[in-house]
Amino acid sequence: MKRWLARLLFASAVGLAMPVAARETIGAYKGWAAFRDAVPARCYAIAAPVRAGGQARWRPFASIATWPGRRLGQSLHVRLSHERDRASAVTLSVGERRFVLAADRIDAWATDAPSDRALVAAIRSGRSMSVEAVGVGGRPFADVYALGGAATAIDAAAIACRAR
Repeated sequence: MKRWLARLLFASAVGLAMPVAARETIGAYKGWAAFRDAVPARCYAIAAPVRAGGQARWRPFASIATWPGRRLGQSLHVRLSHERDRASAVTLSVGERRFVLAADRIDAWATDAPSDRALVAAIRSGRSMSVEAVGVGGRPFADVYALGGAATAIDAAAIACRAR
């Protein structure tokens, strides 16, 4: 019994000594949600795909974040549903607009600030978007996102970071 109590007290002390990452929910807007993180200070709109390119080993998502400390506003980040072939481009499509993204193994993002602004503008006014690539092994995949609520979630995240 004493050993159990000692372990409980030790675990509590360790838990109190560790920093707690505070995530505040700003709101949910159709298929998108907005959050604010205390450490690191950032706010973001985020969504899961309505259709992923098959069974993923991790959770794919698309997010648009504002990082005040980095002077970064409304920046796109996509976690792909599958590991991509390194020779494959990652393309984001919204309506008739196509954007080639920079990417590593499982993440993709805009190539520069003007591209980020164009991507976010397209997302704000679109109905759906797809992120396409060729996976390891040569099989193409696409992750599809509904954009209803995206503009509201993006705005809510940006306003939450300005309110800090």
